[in-house]
Amino acid sequence: MRMYLLALNPTDSVTEGFLPAAARLGLDVTVLTDQPDAHRRVCPRIEIVECDVRDFRSVVSRISTLGRPDAVFSNSDHLQTQAALAADYFGLPGKDWRVALRTKDKAEMRRRLASAGVDTVWSAEVTEDTDVAALDVPYPCVVKPREGVASEDVVRVEGPEELVARCAGIRSRRPGAALVVEEYLPGELYTLETLGDGRVRHVLGGFHTVLSPPPYFIEERLTFVAAHPEAVVTQVLAQLDALGVGFGACHTEFVVHEGRARIIEVNYRAIGDQCDLLLAHLLEIPLFEHILRTHLGEPLPASLGARRDGVARLDYPCAVSAGTLTAAPAAADLTVDGVRLTYRPLREVGERHEVYRTNRDFLGVVRATGTVQEDVDKAVTGFLAGQRWEIQP
Repeated sequence: MRMYLLALNPTDSVTEGFLPAAARLGLDVTVLTDQPDAHRRVCPRIEIVECDVRDFRSVVSRISTLGRPDAVFSNSDHLQTQAALAADYFGLPGKDWRVALRTKDKAEMRRRLASAGVDTVWSAEVTEDTDVAALDVPYPCVVKPREGVASEDVVRVEGPEELVARCAGIRSRRPGAALVVEEYLPGELYTLETLGDGRVRHVLGGFHTVLSPPPYFIEERLTFVAAHPEAVVTQVLAQLDALGVGFGACHTEFVVHEGRARIIEVNYRAIGDQCDLLLAHLLEIPLFEHILRTHLGEPLPASLGARRDGVARLDYPCAVSAGTLTAAPAAADLTVDGVRLTYRPLREVGERHEVYRTNRDFLGVVRATGTVQEDVDKAVTGFLAGQRWEIQP
């Protein structure tokens, strides 16, 4: 069976998750990407074909010339609509492209939730023609790219003058990009991870997210939550239903304040930043195979048989200044007092970077699993205390 996988940069989810899973399923995989050289370096045995994957017409044309697919799939946040349109064109199982679009477009998501009566957030779409100073904004507010990802150019704003300046700054980096200004939603930040086939939907659990201090929203730590309170899950699922989400993997970020759960954003794909790798290990399920099987038209089992006694935590040491990374720990796989700990660097020594105030500032990722949260926390804290990252201007 032949699967076309649409990708931008070669993420851990692809190289360590989906491609090995596809091999175990016996799939013949072709990666379509606009970064073929980067993929060939890390996936030398996989067929890599250059394609403008952000354009669904190019995707359909390229697939048509290569051979009829049995599945079209992507785990990229930016390519869900393109993959859905291509799958629909070839008559294959996949996400509804309308749902993929409305979850990616943050302004459309707010409009849909409001029209369905499940949640109303003050929100305004800002284009080049918008007089930002004239907006009647409730402060504090948040400004973000309408179709952004990884907290990039997402910032909390305290007043009108700052809002004008922030919008101008984002536009200088993203010419022509539409922005969204919306009310700040207070509360603790969590995620809900789901997997469905359009008929059955499984809740895999979620994470409690610790963010950097305001005004930015960098994810510094995620702690696994095996089961959110039932009332919270019910509220989040009702909002996902209003959006039409129900096929394949979905990563939903939401806040809880005084018992009320409100969606921040919906990423209609599996959670990234190695959280998906951790989930597969922690729950002891073939997570990536399950996701691919849905795109092959196979139904999910009524029960995934997931293990429910595990605890986990991920930490992301971040760069706090621009410069060249001159010293950093190597990759490590350790067992500490029964805790399985893995560290993977995300930047190479010798690389120079600016400070982005996003997940692109991550220097590495520590993921740890066990059965006692106190032991997991102690192992991660001890590991990080013994490492050093040096950045020279």
